[in-house]
Amino acid sequence: MPSHPISIWRRSPNKLRQGEIWLEWFCFIGLLFAALVLFLINLGDLPLLDLNEATLAQVAKEISQGTSWSNWIFPTLWGEPYLEQPPIVPGLIAIAYKIAGSSEFTTRLPGALLGAASVLILYEIGREIFVTRLPALFSALVYLTCLPVVRFGRLATLDGPLLCFELLTIWAVLRSRRDLRWALVAGVSLGLMSLTKGLLSVQILVIIVLFLWWDTPRLITSAYFWGGLILGAAPGISWYVWEWFRYHELKTNQDFLHLFLGSASPLAELGLPVEYYLIQTLQYFLPWLMVMFAGVKLIGQNIHWGWGRLLGTWLGGYFVLGFLLLPQDYWSVLPLYPALALAAGKQLDLIRNLPSAVAYPRVWVYGFAVMAIVAVGAGFYWGVANYIDFYLPFICGSFAITFAATAVVIAQQEKQFIPLLFWGLFVSIFLLVISPHWIWELKTVEPIEPIANLVRQHTPANTIVYSSMSTRPSLSFYSDRQVVSLSTAELQQRWQHDSMVYLLIDSATQEKLNLSKQAIIKNSQSSSNWSLAIKNYQAQPDKL
Repeated sequence: MPSHPISIWRRSPNKLRQGEIWLEWFCFIGLLFAALVLFLINLGDLPLLDLNEATLAQVAKEISQGTSWSNWIFPTLWGEPYLEQPPIVPGLIAIAYKIAGSSEFTTRLPGALLGAASVLILYEIGREIFVTRLPALFSALVYLTCLPVVRFGRLATLDGPLLCFELLTIWAVLRSRRDLRWALVAGVSLGLMSLTKGLLSVQILVIIVLFLWWDTPRLITSAYFWGGLILGAAPGISWYVWEWFRYHELKTNQDFLHLFLGSASPLAELGLPVEYYLIQTLQYFLPWLMVMFAGVKLIGQNIHWGWGRLLGTWLGGYFVLGFLLLPQDYWSVLPLYPALALAAGKQLDLIRNLPSAVAYPRVWVYGFAVMAIVAVGAGFYWGVANYIDFYLPFICGSFAITFAATAVVIAQQEKQFIPLLFWGLFVSIFLLVISPHWIWELKTVEPIEPIANLVRQHTPANTIVYSSMSTRPSLSFYSDRQVVSLSTAELQQRWQHDSMVYLLIDSATQEKLNLSKQAIIKNSQSSSNWSLAIKNYQAQPDKL
């Protein structure tokens, strides 16, 4: 007789456990590698985008160049108190500047790393609520291949950090049901969330309380749980109180609420073509819309399980609190994607375990077929009718092949459509992020760097430049000069009454102002429509 227990598979429990550990590490490292590839590759090759990217970059630059610790807690924008957003994200970017200098890559790096980390945390949440590995792995892969998650996670906005802190809070609360010490981690992540966007921290706290009241009511009455939560969140609460007493600008409820709520719009969307809005809308719905809707229906059928209660409370609570109770400007759909990805992962696992005699949803076949046709049409449009470069038709072709192959495999009742769809989407999104088109908003505005070079070369440091251009923070960041947008009448007044003034004007404004040609400097190496008008120029320019 053997001296150690043998399982029914004739393997010892120790070997089975060792195999499980190795498989778990394989999934974890594989997700980490895939997330880092999509979130970090080609991160710094495109210029910063208006509005949030350039503004956060300028705030972070002033933090990193400051000599006082107060710059880190109370950031400034061009020397004035920055009262639009809390300091966590600019502070993280400033740390990157301190380590590796100011660039597009270091500006986007902190948010991208936190966005990549959110993929791993979502996997851990799946392991907590589903127990088995496959639905958790499917959920993480759905989340990783959601285009808005990748795109906004790569940008220097609040989205990547918010998703990471949101998921860390949920995971810590789930772990605290077995170990109350995790309540402190939940409190810290709530505090970090409040120092990123205060509104979302309140929404997540309400969702947590509702879920625990429904699923684990003993934690609601636990002094240890609330003590850890409050202790962890104390720095975030203290910052808002300190901010209130420090700045008289926040003495009105409207100003303080604006700081607490934070704007949800991460991109400038002024005067953009209809094509932009169509792409912007489609990225939120394709390609996981059908699977996510099926997953939401599955939540209703399994509401008696812990995972059903969590996802039901998460989706319902955030939707009601965010969409119905708050203005549209302050509501963002992106924090819903983790819950939708978990629901979709569970749905895919259910489909995978269906008997071969059970037909797969026919609407999925038609849906993926329609998406393939749309991708083919987009590839034809950008490859023939409006050809720019080979990237766009190539990317559209990859999406079209993925969707068409998925539709065929689903119609054949083959479970292989799941890895096929994951791999095809990963490759397609990879092709997008290595192309110059992953920030398609840049194609709708005039390139700013040649204009910024003109300003930087011909104006002294610490100068205010007045311009007829609409407000673009990226111009101020790249030129390292504060550029203030004024009307034509205000520009005329500045030119007439100021003894020394610098005007950045377009050709139409130049004609209206009727300025002397000797006062005009134009960049001879650029075809830009913009010129710099200088009155009584005396200081030495800050050469590049």
